[in-house]
Amino acid sequence: MGSNGKILILKLHKKRLSLLISGNRILAARAQQEAAVTLGDIYIGKVQSISPNISAAFVDLGGRNLTFLPITDAASAFVLNRKPDGSLKAGDELLVQVTKEPMKTKLAGVTTKLSLSGQYTVVSIKPKGSKDGVQVSAKLDAAKHAHFRELEELKQISGRFRLIVRTNAGTLDGEDALLEEARFLADTLAHILEITPSRTCYSCLYRNKPDYVSFVTNAYRTEYEEVITDLPEVYETLLEPCRKADISLRLYEDSLLPLYKLYSVEQRLQELTDKKVWLKSGGYLVIEPTEALISIDVNTGKYESGKDREETFYRINREAAEMIAVHLRARNLSGMILVDFINLKSRERETALLEYMRELLKKDPIPARALDMTALGLMELTRKKVAPSLAEQLRSQ
Repeated sequence: MGSNGKILILKLHKKRLSLLISGNRILAARAQQEAAVTLGDIYIGKVQSISPNISAAFVDLGGRNLTFLPITDAASAFVLNRKPDGSLKAGDELLVQVTKEPMKTKLAGVTTKLSLSGQYTVVSIKPKGSKDGVQVSAKLDAAKHAHFRELEELKQISGRFRLIVRTNAGTLDGEDALLEEARFLADTLAHILEITPSRTCYSCLYRNKPDYVSFVTNAYRTEYEEVITDLPEVYETLLEPCRKADISLRLYEDSLLPLYKLYSVEQRLQELTDKKVWLKSGGYLVIEPTEALISIDVNTGKYESGKDREETFYRINREAAEMIAVHLRARNLSGMILVDFINLKSRERETALLEYMRELLKKDPIPARALDMTALGLMELTRKKVAPSLAEQLRSQ
């Protein structure tokens, strides 16, 4: 079903790693985090204070876990200790879900818009005033779009909740696995809402599955053909979700050649933390994260220039754009990204490069965009912040 890619789940230097690899390249990586709150967890939190200046409320989840909630979520808040009126007040007890992990000095982010994700579907609280109807990933073709929208059981679920069919659904031969998953997610979300009024403040009503399970189910099925782990407890946990999703799972057992050595994991991770990234053409990138933004510089390096310098620079820039898209995802770089491509005299080629970058970023599972060229000729990119960068994950204890 996939390519020749593989997902590896292993331990290196006492830290569990989930890696999506293809050929000699890591496409995505996740290091185990020991955070008190994790992505997807659902709590009854208490609004500690509201800061109008930054349009945010600070919500306490208990145990010194303070989180950040955008005020724009107030309209959809499920307030438990008073009648909801579309506003938030200090002392409000409300249902929230963790959407961003804490990063450096920044608090974890939460939302009142609860959702549960599977491999093929996402089920979430329906916004007030929204219409019924199954939503389907724009990356699926028109025929599958129409087919999923007309499935009767999905239409019934969409009457209760917002339902999205994910890109991975396009790899299915039938719809049984998708319907089973959608039914399970809808029933789980309904159960959470049902038990909430009887639970006390700071209760955790839902704990998300381990990070490696999410890593497997969120990866595009077209990118890998099997999951390999040398950790028996991980293998046992993945047996059922992999069986349901028809994913090949293998327990690797060879004491003489550990899994991380078989796939040269240390070397590959080192390449993802180096500043300099070489291109096949002989050019190279310099990737430098700072507190405010990510700076990426494109250089001609060892490239032997031909007669047409403009064409040469354009080809290097296209190759650089491809490598940038790969490294944004693999290193989990996010926020504001400024790219200093090799200067092009042609406005048409500069525009073509911008459009090419936009197409490349559409393939990223995390929302990423190429905005425009700045007055100084830098390309401005953004990528949604969801978790710390890979370098930060590897450094954390």
